[in-house]
Amino acid sequence: MGFRPLHDRVLVKRLESEDKTAGGIIIPDTAKEKPSQGKVIAVGPGARGEDGKIVALDVKKGDTILFGKWSGTEVKIDGDDLLIMKESDIMGILS
Repeated sequence: MGFRPLHDRVLVKRLESEDKTAGGIIIPDTAKEKPSQGKVIAVGPGARGEDGKIVALDVKKGDTILFGKWSGTEVKIDGDDLLIMKESDIMGILS
């Protein structure tokens, strides 16, 4: 892939949501909500602090993250639907 995010931005691929509920009911595509979990594909070098130095990001490539429902900007790169968001839009890292 020929894309590298700038500053404190992160490139994320959404994880697929479940097709069934816990009770076994199949959810049609039109009723599914977009998942709020994703895998970090690439990260920028970091934001510039008040002193002018670059502050590295807390997330790294390969992390599974949780983010807000309306976070990020949807883009299509190499045929994949991805999100670009600021690190501040990320709520946490799942382990």
